[in-house]
Amino acid sequence: MALSASDDVGRLGAPAPYRDQRPLIGLTTYLEQAQTGVWDVPASFLPKVYFDAVNKAGGIAILLPPQPVDDDIARQVLAGLDGLIVTGGKDVDPARYGQAAHPETDEPRRDRDAWEDALLTAAIDLQLPFLGICRGAQVLNVALGGTLVQHLPDIVGSTRYNLGDGNFADNEVAVDGATKLAGLVGGSLVGKSYHHQAIDRVGDGLVVTARSDDGTIQAVELPGVPFGVAVQWHPEQDEDDIRLFEGLVDAARTYRMNAARSVNR
Repeated sequence: MALSASDDVGRLGAPAPYRDQRPLIGLTTYLEQAQTGVWDVPASFLPKVYFDAVNKAGGIAILLPPQPVDDDIARQVLAGLDGLIVTGGKDVDPARYGQAAHPETDEPRRDRDAWEDALLTAAIDLQLPFLGICRGAQVLNVALGGTLVQHLPDIVGSTRYNLGDGNFADNEVAVDGATKLAGLVGGSLVGKSYHHQAIDRVGDGLVVTARSDDGTIQAVELPGVPFGVAVQWHPEQDEDDIRLFEGLVDAARTYRMNAARSVNR
């Protein structure tokens, strides 16, 4: 006897089309002056390694360029997604956490700050799985009321986290046990670093889940959401280790199936 869609939901939790489809993962992008051919214009772009990692982990990458935003727009964007990645990039505007700019702090990208803040705030409210990478971890911390160290060499006495000229530094990261991050990557790893800032005062509700040997915060999690992980290093730079992306995609797949189950009740 043929099964109806409702029978399929009852047996397996979500209709087969939803189980079989790859989850849609939104990735925030840069907005910078860019040259291609004869054109030299402001353009949205993202290094290919980010969406390669999402594709390899089983997701479909959807790029999200900075644009005018309010709470309703952010929720409308996320309604079409199953997961969110807030990517790396320029420094967060220190005015967002009540500080004057350090001489080494980047010129602010206020449109991107506002865009990513709104997306993360809506993702938390909607329980949408999210991953923050480098700047993304800092945006999350600031969105939840935290602050940043604006220039790490002033604190740690070296440029160990930012070698410059596009060269990623290897830094060992110690991960706390009994955390979602440890469940994905184990107790330690070597992270690909390219940052001169880091989390200082931790935002409301966040839990520190990894540090490097000088005490620099390397990861935070937001308990109470299905998947809310943010790391200071660049996991997309290691094509042989996509465990963080697999964790997000798995959580996004579950989110997608739960949404389908709710629709079909």
